[in-house]
Amino acid sequence: MPRLRSRRVMALPLGMAMASALAFLPNTGAFAAEGTPGAATADGTPLSYVVNVTPGHGSSARVQRAISRAGGTVVTSYDKIGVIVVHSSNADFARTVRRVPGVQSAGATRTAPLPAQSTTDVGTPKALSAQEVAGAEAVDGQDPLEPLQWDLPAIKADKAHEKTLGSRRVTVAVIDTGVDDTHPDIAPNFDREASANCVSGKANTADGAWRPTAEESPHGTHVAGEIAGAKNGVGITGVAPGVKVAGIKVATTAGFFYTEAVVCGFMWAADHGVDVTNNSYYTDPWYFNCTDDPDQKALVTALTRATRYAEHKGTVNVAAAGNENYDLAADEITDPSSPNDTTPGDRVIDTSKCYDIPTQLPGVVTVAATGAKGIKSSFSNYGLGQIDVAAPGGDSTAYQTPAPPATSGLILGPLPGGGWGYMAGTSMASPHVAGVAALIKSTHPHAPASLVKALLYAEADATPCTKPYDIDSDGKVDAVCEGSKNRNGFYGWGTVNALKAVTR
Repeated sequence: MPRLRSRRVMALPLGMAMASALAFLPNTGAFAAEGTPGAATADGTPLSYVVNVTPGHGSSARVQRAISRAGGTVVTSYDKIGVIVVHSSNADFARTVRRVPGVQSAGATRTAPLPAQSTTDVGTPKALSAQEVAGAEAVDGQDPLEPLQWDLPAIKADKAHEKTLGSRRVTVAVIDTGVDDTHPDIAPNFDREASANCVSGKANTADGAWRPTAEESPHGTHVAGEIAGAKNGVGITGVAPGVKVAGIKVATTAGFFYTEAVVCGFMWAADHGVDVTNNSYYTDPWYFNCTDDPDQKALVTALTRATRYAEHKGTVNVAAAGNENYDLAADEITDPSSPNDTTPGDRVIDTSKCYDIPTQLPGVVTVAATGAKGIKSSFSNYGLGQIDVAAPGGDSTAYQTPAPPATSGLILGPLPGGGWGYMAGTSMASPHVAGVAALIKSTHPHAPASLVKALLYAEADATPCTKPYDIDSDGKVDAVCEGSKNRNGFYGWGTVNALKAVTR
């Protein structure tokens, strides 16, 4: 099992417009309910649970009766992977059903009462002003704001677009905070049939259920545009502007990504023909889910089953590596922020037993971020054997200044309501990789998920370690990269290459 990642706030220069969705500080639940750590602490506290049984057979009558007797109400059941979503106000619900024959594990998905943040970006979005939008000078063949997108030539996406924009038969699902499908950069490529709201753990397909409200984060909309912003003479251009993009909303209004919602997201994507999922978040409330804890073990099991099911159905799952500048190859990491939906506290994590989900699950593509100079972003996690590939996620403009006409070292993308803005984080790196994976799938339409991933790694540009890595030029080494040019802790197999994706 790959090792974990976590998130904490990074101190960056004032010139950096940092981007966060919901959790404006990526290590804390900005809207977390007050309370104490643990599962349900008293009878009458309604919590959500996952109950894991043998996949493929449905829950037995004995298990169903036991759930009911223990005070549980089944919300939905994913029989193909043996995961049941249950609500209960019984503080002993999980302990009781774990003793039932046929139940393999069970655990609370949260520590805050129902209904109760956790994306891999940093800070708040910096919206483009009307003057900035009007001032961008595009050349022939470019969308109006494309000159500000240094990230496209960084992975040769601009050259790839001269060959193809991607296939309309390929869909990328943004499992996130919701997608504004009315945005002019997203509407032409939006796939309504593959979109849903999974916040409750059960898919809701009502029209527009996948959209964020005005009070919710712009994160998912920005990510969707980075992947598949249409090349239509408006705004920005996505990495794969000819493919379709779907929105699967899994974040609560307060911004929490709970296990039952994320399981629903992967299952919905897998069963609706999605080729690639992007996952720029971690699953709340535990940054590190430890298999020696019965509740957290159940969450790891449920999401492992869901991601494996999706990959078996042909879906490539791509996820962000996190923003703490942590060496993920370390034996131990201190988690100061769990559970983030009630009262967090420091705990030292044994990385052989504790995992960030879904990013560190088997088969998921883990993405580190680079800046405008092509080196590891100041905030990006790293670690030999932990990072699969790297892609532009932005960085402080003071650290990595882009070449003109681009002016910001951050990543430009759409915001809900028809605007555009800058954001940064491994949240922004992951969709670049999802877009390249979509181009690979467009070029090789019959390739299974395993081959798409193999090509993604093989076609990446080998990027040697940055040594010494002194990103702020203060004379102190800020991170140590280990490994060879062809595979190392900063860039994995290398920086993804969109041009190779459409020519090889």
